Amino acid sequence: MTAYRRTVRLVLSLLAGLLLAGTSVTLTATSAHAEDGYRFWGYYQWSNGQWAFSQKGADAFVPADGAVEGWRYAVGGAKPRVPRAAGDFEAICGKTPAETGKKRVALVVDAGTPEDAVAGETPPPATGTCVVIAPKANGAQVLAAVAPVRIEKGLTCGIAGYPSKSCGDPVKDIKVPATDAPVTLQIGQAVGSTATPSPSPAASSSSDDDGGAPWAGIVIAAVVVVLLAGGGFVLSRRRTAASK
Repeated sequence: MTAYRRTVRLVLSLLAGLLLAGTSVTLTATSAHAEDGYRFWGYYQWSNGQWAFSQKGADAFVPADGAVEGWRYAVGGAKPRVPRAAGDFEAICGKTPAETGKKRVALVVDAGTPEDAVAGETPPPATGTCVVIAPKANGAQVLAAVAPVRIEKGLTCGIAGYPSKSCGDPVKDIKVPATDAPVTLQIGQAVGSTATPSPSPAASSSSDDDGGAPWAGIVIAAVVVVLLAGGGFVLSRRRTAASK
């Protein structure tokens, strides 16, 4: 009988715990509608096919070769607002050859939506850039290699001039969408690569023009020679006529 009572008590305790947990979840979900948040740049890493909010600051995290870093500007609260494009390393860095003594890091910068923007500012398109940099470079250095960064009080406040003002401003009663529509990245030219680019058509035509310059000199020299020869011939005829 004692064992039976203990079993009953254990079952009741488990049920009570589940009920309390369910009540707590319900309260949290309800209060989320009146959540306050901030407008800021969030820092992320692409891991296992999805974006994860970085557990370290950009100046303390060192991405590995082949990593994908992400930045997203948005109004957010408890739930992270991740970049709206996938962290596709091959799409961003696939055409950039690996270099000895350096690492390649794909960088996604998503300035967010007009609804997330500071009043009077328009967010630029989301971009993807392959950064070729020293193996020990941290996330902050990877970002700084691509665009100017505005830092205030240790916070990343602006990237490539966006936004031009404000930093981590609080926002009351935020309305965060359940999901963000995906976007297509604008893939930019690789940064930091020392690979020699192939000659451009303009450079080739310039070389052709330079190659033609000696011929012009030869033609001019020939004309001068002809003129001098002609002058000598006329002078010789005059001398001959005078001697007669």
